[in-house]
Amino acid sequence: MTRILLINMLFKNISKFFLLINVILFLSCSSLKNITNPSLKKSHNDTTISKGVSLAYNYVNGVKEKLLGNLDNAATIFNKCLKMDKNNSACMYELANIYTIQKKYKEALNLSKSAVEIEKDNIWYQIQLSDLYEKNKQYKNAALIYEQIIKKNPEKIELYYKWAEELLYSGKYTDAIKVYNLIEKRIGITEEISIQKEQIYLKLNKLKDAISEVEKLINAFPKELKYLNILSELYQNNNSPEKAYEIYNKILEKDPNNGLVHLSLANYYKQKGQKDKAFDELKSAFSRKELDIDTKINILLSYFVVTDKYTELKDQAYELLKILVTVHPHEAKAHSMYGDFLYRDKKLTDARDEFKKVIALDSSKYMVWEQLLYTESELGDNIALKNDSKRAINLFPLQPGLYLLNGSSNFQLNNLEEAINSLNEGLKLSSFDKNLQLQFYTFLGDIYNKKKEYDKSDENYQNALKIDADNSYVLNNYSYYLSLRKKDLDKAENMARKAVDNEPKNDSYLDTYAWVLYIEGKFKEAKIWEDKAMTNGGEKNGTILEHYGDILFKLNEIDKAVLFWEKARKAGGTTEFIDKKITDRKLYE
Repeated sequence: MTRILLINMLFKNISKFFLLINVILFLSCSSLKNITNPSLKKSHNDTTISKGVSLAYNYVNGVKEKLLGNLDNAATIFNKCLKMDKNNSACMYELANIYTIQKKYKEALNLSKSAVEIEKDNIWYQIQLSDLYEKNKQYKNAALIYEQIIKKNPEKIELYYKWAEELLYSGKYTDAIKVYNLIEKRIGITEEISIQKEQIYLKLNKLKDAISEVEKLINAFPKELKYLNILSELYQNNNSPEKAYEIYNKILEKDPNNGLVHLSLANYYKQKGQKDKAFDELKSAFSRKELDIDTKINILLSYFVVTDKYTELKDQAYELLKILVTVHPHEAKAHSMYGDFLYRDKKLTDARDEFKKVIALDSSKYMVWEQLLYTESELGDNIALKNDSKRAINLFPLQPGLYLLNGSSNFQLNNLEEAINSLNEGLKLSSFDKNLQLQFYTFLGDIYNKKKEYDKSDENYQNALKIDADNSYVLNNYSYYLSLRKKDLDKAENMARKAVDNEPKNDSYLDTYAWVLYIEGKFKEAKIWEDKAMTNGGEKNGTILEHYGDILFKLNEIDKAVLFWEKARKAGGTTEFIDKKITDRKLYE
């Protein structure tokens, strides 16, 4: 309201100034007609009129520049006006407003003080001065100004609120309460005033007075149950749980479906150590549709944190989650919360079902799509991953991670061209994220190798290593594929050795290094490293067992070689030569 009144006043003043200018110009022109002697000097009145015209003209220009947002220009003009008339309070007021917008609070305060000294009864100047005292953290002075304004304008009830506010800022809590009482006498009991007074009384450690304020609200508005809730919280938070309990029951008599009261009762029983009753009340709260879902989600978030450590609470969490999705079946966030718990606890199939429900209700949340796709990836459901990632790409075409998931699923399904197209599209979008680029290059290296487009495969692996020269996965794959082609074996050996140095207990990386040494004809060294692969889990891997047999054959340990080939055949994952090797007791490559 204040801002509107000021603008109206401003436009009225502008109109008056334009009118004044026209009148002055008219009078000036009239007087000029009467001058017959060109050499006659201007009279004192002519000078005054000329100065008045100039001042009015500049003032109007200053206002115009301010309204256009050209604050520096406006400030320059108003300063010019003050040089012409150092006691012009209107210019001081306007300039103080500009300095306030520019956060030059000290300069604004000095100008505002001067304006009020010149026009002591101007309410707008006084309000401006009080606001500037506040901005300069001189709250007592700000409160004093409002007190003075209200003495002369007791009917302006909106000013009482600012007076009380400034008193609170200055730490005069008792005085603030007196002002709120004045407001209450004029407009009656209101929630805003009573709750404010309650909070002040609590700050002053006057619990009885705080309770009295809430009771006034309850008596004034007996049908408004939230005031009973506030009173119960006062008792609960101030070591009067039994009194709080009495009020909870009063509320339930009037509103048995009040979820907030059931939450309060859950807390009450929890503090008394009655865990079963506490959980029963919590379930009752969750069963009430009237209790908003966000409150329930926040409670479950606390369960999500604590159940990671206190697993005995997981059963409670899942019971509450089932109630949540039953009571709010059409709320996406309910199924999302349930899905997060299931995913964390590796209940992947059920988690996927919940994430699917979320997307059916609201497909606009990217994070849910991502969670669904990761779940499908962990389940190894590449068909679903391919289809759902394609749907997600249509909705979020600028998210590079979706192209990576789509590319990986197509790779697993042997749709190599589709995989390459998707990965290259995603690579274009990932320039801001080196880690993501690394994954794209790695997949492309693997796929091009499978397609036997070795130059492109090598190029992508090299690009990956430019981003992360120590990436064990890339070092391992690149070196292994080079060894199979018997190309750049020194480079392959160095990369493979680097990978095992990074992860000395990884049976796959140990096997790769042994295999590179084998291809180089370093059979004794190869056996040493293949032994390490075997002791780190390789004895269950068909590829590693077959490689071990090949190395033993080269070392002329034929019987042992055949024994390991037979173990490899049982484990699976061998070359097409395995049966021939065993039957003929010869090495085929």
